[in-house]
Amino acid sequence: MFKVFLLVSGIIIFGTSFTIFPAKNLAKNLKDGKEVYIQYCQNCHMENGEGLEGVYPPVAKTNYLKNTKKIIEVILKGQFGEVTVNGKKYNTDMPAQDYLTDEQIVDVLTYIRSNWGNKYPAVTTAQVMAERKKLLN
Repeated sequence: MFKVFLLVSGIIIFGTSFTIFPAKNLAKNLKDGKEVYIQYCQNCHMENGEGLEGVYPPVAKTNYLKNTKKIIEVILKGQFGEVTVNGKKYNTDMPAQDYLTDEQIVDVLTYIRSNWGNKYPAVTTAQVMAERKKLLN
């Protein structure tokens, strides 16, 4: 009887977690990510993600976005000092964007990593939360 209770309790808890914390689908992540990009990223990285040569690095067609932990860190802590992207050096500081919510970071990184020739997997809330906890606490 106790096993049945645990099973039913687990099903109830598991089932309600989807209503309390509904997961977005990829289309919604991309739509919301585009809005975040336009508001917070586009001024430097440009509308097409190509950046401004010698000043702001591109987020289009770049393997720099491959390392999920590193790119989350760049958003949360900023980027200071020289960085090489697509074989070109950039040395313009990017201030931390740690005021963005975890969901905004998920959305914008999923958007960037899925557009302009980039083909990287979506970022998850769990990844962002783990990096935020590690870096900012």
